Amino acid sequence: MGNLLKVLTCTDLEQGPNFFLDFENAQPTESEKEIYNQVNVVLKDAEGILEDLQSYRGAGHEIREAIQHPADERLQEKAWGAVVPLVGKLKKFYEFSQRLEAALRGLLGALTSTPYSPTQHLEREQALAKQFAEILHFTLRFDELKMTNPAIQNDFSYYRRTLSRMRINNVPAEGENEVNNELANRMSLFYAEATPMLKTLSDATTKFVSENKNLPIENTTDCLSTMASVCRVMLETPEYRSRFTNEETVSFCLRVMVGVIILYDHVHPVGAFAKTSKIDMKGCIKVLKDQPPNSVEGLLNALRYTTKHLNDETTSKQIKSMLQ
Repeated sequence: MGNLLKVLTCTDLEQGPNFFLDFENAQPTESEKEIYNQVNVVLKDAEGILEDLQSYRGAGHEIREAIQHPADERLQEKAWGAVVPLVGKLKKFYEFSQRLEAALRGLLGALTSTPYSPTQHLEREQALAKQFAEILHFTLRFDELKMTNPAIQNDFSYYRRTLSRMRINNVPAEGENEVNNELANRMSLFYAEATPMLKTLSDATTKFVSENKNLPIENTTDCLSTMASVCRVMLETPEYRSRFTNEETVSFCLRVMVGVIILYDHVHPVGAFAKTSKIDMKGCIKVLKDQPPNSVEGLLNALRYTTKHLNDETTSKQIKSMLQ
């Protein structure tokens, strides 16, 4: 347990690998393997999902042509032909969010169970803690890409409108089997969110707490606040930061820190911004603001727009002004 506590108290820098450097290379112990392997099956598909989302160009041109020339059957078919495979991709992203939710719940169960404290869990089960961080890292990256791609909602809206028109006119629709009406409704709610993956994880964490009434809520919130503290200290302490072997670790830590803050804010009764919060919000925001502005604007926006308690009266004016 020593390594994690050393990071948190910022002492004894010379002794042993610190929490996040272990974090990068953590291997599962025998007791972690079952959950680790289940989560790994999901995480190995994460990079492919991000690549598909990054290359998602949309059918804006075909849709505009079809709308401007409603009587031209060839343009209608061309737009429909362009949209159907894209909706197949959107379905794949949505289904992945459901798999990610199940993986997160498995990890929460392992990292909050009695008799160990959250700090002991994070130290003992570093491979699971690493996977938890990787889920958050993926989630923030997915949502950053989705927020800057309006084609996703435009394509899906066009798909639903066209499908509805085809049904009214009794036209058989290729692609309807792919996404039936009930699935389309759920996907529509998912993509209507500014940050759909984060919303999925927030809801899953809240549900996990409400379904596990025998588990003190502090087990979950302390796990999240400890991870936020570790990320913050790693980033703001030059001696630790200089040990990162990969520059990507900086953006990894920043995303994980923001992700756990948002989850904490949704699960904790008074949230992350209150004076009684176990997360040093001023310190975390300062760490974000110390980075090159272009690299963190998406993360600052996630704190501004996807947290639950930022605008509460209990949030200090200083924190509100730091996020303005």
